[in-house]
Amino acid sequence: MDLTLSRADYLQVGVTSQKTMKLLPTSRQRATQKVVIGDQDGVVMCFGMKKGEAVSVFKTLPGQKVSRLELGGALNTPQEKIFIAAGSEIRGFTKRGKQFLSFETNLTESIKAMYISGSDLFLSASYIYNHYCDCKDQNYYLSGDKINDVICLPVERLSRVTPVLACQDRVLRVLQGSDVTYEIEVPGPPTVLALHNGDGGDSGEGLLFGTSDGRLGLIQITASKPIHKWEIRNDKKRGGILCLDSFDIMGDGVKDLLVGRDDGMVEVYSFENANEPVLRFDQMLSESVTSVQGGCVGKDGYDEIVLATYSGWVTGLTTEPTHKESGPGEELKLNQEMQNKIASLRTELEHLQLKVLQERENYQQSSQSSQAKSTVPSFSINDKFTLNKDDASYSLVLEVRTAIDNVLIQSDVPIDLLDVDKNSAVVSFSSCDTESNDNFLLATYRCQANTTRLELKIRSIEGQYGTLQAYVTPRIQPKTCQVRQYHIKPLSLHQRTHFIDHDRPMNTLTLTGQFSFAEVHSWAVLCLPEVPEKPPAGECATFYFQNTFLDTQLECAYRKGEGIFKSDNISTISILKDVLSKEATKRKINLNISYEINEVSVKHTLKLIHPKLEYQLLLAKKVQLIDALKELQVHEGNTSFLIPEYRCILEEADHLQEEYKKQPAHLERLYGMITDLFIDKFKFKGTNVKTKVPVLLEILDSYDQNTLISFFDAA
Repeated sequence: MDLTLSRADYLQVGVTSQKTMKLLPTSRQRATQKVVIGDQDGVVMCFGMKKGEAVSVFKTLPGQKVSRLELGGALNTPQEKIFIAAGSEIRGFTKRGKQFLSFETNLTESIKAMYISGSDLFLSASYIYNHYCDCKDQNYYLSGDKINDVICLPVERLSRVTPVLACQDRVLRVLQGSDVTYEIEVPGPPTVLALHNGDGGDSGEGLLFGTSDGRLGLIQITASKPIHKWEIRNDKKRGGILCLDSFDIMGDGVKDLLVGRDDGMVEVYSFENANEPVLRFDQMLSESVTSVQGGCVGKDGYDEIVLATYSGWVTGLTTEPTHKESGPGEELKLNQEMQNKIASLRTELEHLQLKVLQERENYQQSSQSSQAKSTVPSFSINDKFTLNKDDASYSLVLEVRTAIDNVLIQSDVPIDLLDVDKNSAVVSFSSCDTESNDNFLLATYRCQANTTRLELKIRSIEGQYGTLQAYVTPRIQPKTCQVRQYHIKPLSLHQRTHFIDHDRPMNTLTLTGQFSFAEVHSWAVLCLPEVPEKPPAGECATFYFQNTFLDTQLECAYRKGEGIFKSDNISTISILKDVLSKEATKRKINLNISYEINEVSVKHTLKLIHPKLEYQLLLAKKVQLIDALKELQVHEGNTSFLIPEYRCILEEADHLQEEYKKQPAHLERLYGMITDLFIDKFKFKGTNVKTKVPVLLEILDSYDQNTLISFFDAA
């Protein structure tokens, strides 16, 4: 059965945060429901739909940004009380809009996530988790990394309070009181948690999670251990998951899974055999989906998926057909309805145009008066800078409420800009004078009309570190611009992992000296991505990393006065040694640096590079042949005389050229890594081999793995 849904935009509020829109329950089945939504202006609004128009039930005054919105009430009764988190305060409203609760938590950080179950309130700020019962403090936990979401398994079904935290370090932490019962490793940083089927599924222990790299999974949280049920990989390279809900939109009696992503994709998964879900519907919106709910809003009897987007649009994807089968009388009625709607829209448009003119005049007068202060219009930017494991590139996403005019990208380190299929902006490069002003890249993206979201792909070079800056100019008057900065770290292509292979040949770098635990941790933050800014609790820390480009690994273990770094790639150790000694000198700390180099690790790293280098050389060779083969094809009229290998190249010509175009400087990057490996191997022996680099490049041009290994051994 295919699902056909029609889009209907209901209204627009201010910019919204993740999970800030809910549908209020009704007593009648498939009756229209009220929508309640909170925005970053601090306004909470509840509305319903009548005759195609949004009618407000209540609307609060602006205040602190609403970071979460949840529904609550006594257990086993309709959950129709509205709770919002704003700053460090929790406020409660009835469905009519009367405020009945104002609870100041006195947390030092703003609340990021909230969950309500009966009289239990679960909150998390960046690193702190608190559990309150009837607004009295019960439990507390300090997490080692940022907490992205919090949830509790259904107390009414399990008779135990089991909160679960989704933490940035790719771990779900299951709590009992103020202690961690156990940790669950997940494939990406979890951004959202939801109960399976809205109630924990058959067992009451089913927990859904979505990650920032677009993966989706179900885990059964038993009292003693987790049971992994299924996991869906993000093979289509879609955005990160921001919201989840369970609702029977297919109408087959089984609840479906609704998913909203940060690239605007909405998906419906159905459970056909009660095992792994199957994708049944997807639709792309132009901006990130911050909340998703299943219910009935537009018209009685028609189920729909209700969405809230970043810029504040509340949109429905409804099962109500747009073109109805009707008789002559009905058709006349429909035409009259349509004409009335067009007339009301025209009136509204004229009113808005008049209002814009008035506001523009007011602005001109206020800006020209002698007492006028600088009135620069403010706008919010939703940005995300993340490393993609699949192609070892960084994804930079910039999203603005109004249309983007242009984005200027500036970098003081060498980086490559890669093609993005979703990107329709026109890019132009400016020449850079790297010697006088440290500019390695200046690129301008000119966006097409109504572009509110821009995605860029960037590849950095390990060992080269600095800052990438994005200057974002939206289409608003007067012209204004905001700058966002992103740090490109010395080991920028490394990603956190839960375990490494200890049997690999490892090189070791040991630092000792008069430095504190906080200082050595700050050095790890400087060198590596995905390290929490705050030092972990305890006296020592251990982190594992994997290089997304080469699959080499790194182990960092440090405490006060000692740091031990192990890697199977000498170049990683060399970069760490250079950066850490530079930092220690800057802070006037005397460092004792010692290292153990394992000769076998060089051959091991070359073997890891080999398949990638071989593939790129073969790809370059095939692309070079395409033009000549096409000429032969035109000359001869067919390709039957060619050997199968050449015929295959012609058949795949478009795909090969596309692949080659997508990976600019890939071969040069691999050559650079092998050259660095060669120089670093001998640098630790105290030998300068830079004069032998031209010979190495000649060997690479006529590449043979054994010849290369022999050259490394003989040099």
